[in-house]
Amino acid sequence: MSATNTPKDADQDLYLRARAGFVGQGTTLNAWCKKNGTHIQNVRDAFLGRWTGEKATLLMARVTKAAGVK
Repeated sequence: MSATNTPKDADQDLYLRARAGFVGQGTTLNAWCKKNGTHIQNVRDAFLGRWTGEKATLLMARVTKAAGVK
């Protein structure tokens, strides 16, 4: 990847697309988090690289699937 398209930037873009996906469904990421018993900060940390590992990866997959983002 080029210096302007780092993995961190890609995850931030994915985070923003996930948020937009929920808005497109007439809801919000925060509402999804409350409904699914997770904290919005955990989702942010997973997407922005502050929380890594298997659980973070699984959470990101759940969020992107629910948001309709590929």
